[in-house]
Amino acid sequence: MHLKKRFFIPVDLPHLREAIKNGDFDVTPTLQNNSPLKPSIETLLHALMPQKIVVHLHAIEILAYLIRHDCETKLRRLLTNCPPWVLIDYYKPGKELAQAVFQTISADPQLKLIFLRNHGVVVGGEHIDEVNDMLTIIIQKLTTIPRNIFSNVQNEAPEALDHYIPIQDIEIHELVRDPELFNRLDKYWALYPDHVVFLGSQAYAYKILDDFLFKNRQEQHSPELVFIQNRGVYVKPTFNRAKQAQLRCYYDVIKRQETDSYLYILSSLQIAELLNWDAEQYRQCIQ
Repeated sequence: MHLKKRFFIPVDLPHLREAIKNGDFDVTPTLQNNSPLKPSIETLLHALMPQKIVVHLHAIEILAYLIRHDCETKLRRLLTNCPPWVLIDYYKPGKELAQAVFQTISADPQLKLIFLRNHGVVVGGEHIDEVNDMLTIIIQKLTTIPRNIFSNVQNEAPEALDHYIPIQDIEIHELVRDPELFNRLDKYWALYPDHVVFLGSQAYAYKILDDFLFKNRQEQHSPELVFIQNRGVYVKPTFNRAKQAQLRCYYDVIKRQETDSYLYILSSLQIAELLNWDAEQYRQCIQ
């Protein structure tokens, strides 16, 4: 993969680990070059683990379980013959999450596998192959057959509507053409941090086209993303690739839920903490 922009910057790891050892989770990473970029929000999460390679990701098959209320029960049943692991409750990314993980793994510093509710997974290893093999096994064990894939999706996107254009990813329109998936937009929207940061705190879903048209013409600031039942998923031209990727992630995660799945959504307070956070606003700007 060719990167047009450099997003990775070196930081002083010994400095971070010394601060963590002393309980200083407010430490600011020290850059080792003159990059204008800022370190990742999750830099501490990587630094507190002792392994040489630490990977944090939001794999679809794993995330599909981590949003469920009974995820720990399911993980214990499915992840047999896997390396030891722990499940951490949801915490705001950054300082709060790093503190929670540090407290949990202090009893076992060599722990290599950490699941984060409504967030993702952290995997540590001494070399890339070790991490890759661990992830491959976990994803295989947690693979879920998507719900009625392609069953209600037409072969082409709908026509443009007002100042909106249809999402070109045809499969995503299943969110409004499958009644159960459409109902989940309102009930289960704010499932994990990245989704909220890039797509907002609520889904603007309309059962009737005229209701959308009326409201859109009345509102001074109309939403960037709208869902119209049996019609399509529409966005404004400003809807960038990062947001499209997050919408696709949501679609892939939500269609892997059973009909009676009880999902945990982020609270109003947790959502506000993310949306009013300077660090997350900065991350959106560099996408």
